[in-house]
Amino acid sequence: MTKGALLYEGKGKKLFLTEDEHLLISEFKDDLTAFNAEKRGNEAGKGALNCKISTQLFHLLEKHGIKTHLVKTLDDTHQLVKKVSIIPIEVVVRNIATGSLSKRLGIKDGTVLPFTLVEFYYKDDTLGDPLLNDEHCLMLSLVKSESDLEELKRLGREINSIMKSFFAERKLKLVDFKVEFGADKEGNILLADEISPDSCRFWDIDTNEKLDKDRFRQGLGDVKIAYEEVLKRILNH
Repeated sequence: MTKGALLYEGKGKKLFLTEDEHLLISEFKDDLTAFNAEKRGNEAGKGALNCKISTQLFHLLEKHGIKTHLVKTLDDTHQLVKKVSIIPIEVVVRNIATGSLSKRLGIKDGTVLPFTLVEFYYKDDTLGDPLLNDEHCLMLSLVKSESDLEELKRLGREINSIMKSFFAERKLKLVDFKVEFGADKEGNILLADEISPDSCRFWDIDTNEKLDKDRFRQGLGDVKIAYEEVLKRILNH
């Protein structure tokens, strides 16, 4: 499959056209800028780590019945994926309070939530990806019906259940994560984008050491070493 023209460039990836109108090539970037608008950086090898981690987690989810856009991994930084029409809603699933949730609601950082919280954010960088409620999603015609929103919530919780158990066995807390979905040519809702330490928060169960993007945001140490540790635990359990 040949990489064609650049179709889209996001914070962590580039998407390229291929000779098949229904397939794209996704390239994982080393850029760190997306983590903090006031800090810029590049970590050689981060893209390859995210590609490997996301590949493993998408295969895990597919084994449990979650349909994804992943067709196959081409090399260290490239995946062949199905072309989907992205639903402009970021689905954020939270198990432990931290980050913006703690700031917005005054919940002490590190508090285990009484139930899995699913939030929607508008996928629009110019607006700063604002928090949405169900009525906002319907008013903006981001989905066709309320049942579509319920399906996004169901999928978010199901993905959380699968991954939370998976990472607990590997001595990692799945604190929270962000996922995106899209519709393929048949109208099927597929998990798209990626699942990696760029889009998840992982804390070591014993020490609460942060092994994700917050290491860069908060100046906690080498990002690549943390991502390598996550991949090691995924592969060597």
